[in-house]
Amino acid sequence: MLVIRAEQMKVFEQAARQRFEDDMAVHSRKFSPRLCEVIGDEQLHVALRSAIGRAEGYGFTNRGPIRLYIEMAFLYGSAFDDDPQYPAVGGNLRGFGDQMERAERIHQWQIDYYNRVSGPDAGNVRGAIQSLPISASAPIAETDDFAASMLGTLDSVCPQKAAYTGEAGLRALIGEGMAEARNYGFDTVAQTALLVILKFGFGHGCARDPLYPWISRALQDEKIVTPEARAARLEKKAITWLDHVISGDGRGSRT
Repeated sequence: MLVIRAEQMKVFEQAARQRFEDDMAVHSRKFSPRLCEVIGDEQLHVALRSAIGRAEGYGFTNRGPIRLYIEMAFLYGSAFDDDPQYPAVGGNLRGFGDQMERAERIHQWQIDYYNRVSGPDAGNVRGAIQSLPISASAPIAETDDFAASMLGTLDSVCPQKAAYTGEAGLRALIGEGMAEARNYGFDTVAQTALLVILKFGFGHGCARDPLYPWISRALQDEKIVTPEARAARLEKKAITWLDHVISGDGRGSRT
């Protein structure tokens, strides 16, 4: 009689998980080729393990729902599940129904978002990302109501998304950005605006997103000792990323 020990079963499970991760890497390279090329295989697998783990936390264990979760991470940022810009998605992840029902509702949301925000061939979003006002040295006017000023800025960047998200969601995002900016010593309007705009473009968790490691590296580099230098590095990396990814791959990010 064949007896499979617990240690052997664990090895089988690990091998199956690795095959699935490898399959998702192949799918991701087709889904977002330029971004996957830029971040490299090692970082891609880091991002995939993170996405798979988060998906499993919501009870997604089937191949289809997990693949959908990974695609959503590429489209809306790895922390899309609790992003104030996409509350309906988080609600569906935590809502009623089995994993297939919840995945279907998220898929339907995605279709609606594409039709109302992205536009044909994602033209609205592509144009918005390419024109992001990411310069921390840009002449942004000082204001007593930073949030109100940023609402206008975000609306000008992508009016379709601003309207879809709504003022409450945008204000929540701006509030997060203001709080996080203080953690990095950003104390000027331009520096804070830079971080908020990156969150708007790449997701509210962009500062720790494994799909965009250049953001966390710029913000956490201990060799950078001043907020001005940190913001300048972040701006430079953002410009480089836009040049290398957005120009060649509409899925580098989706606002």
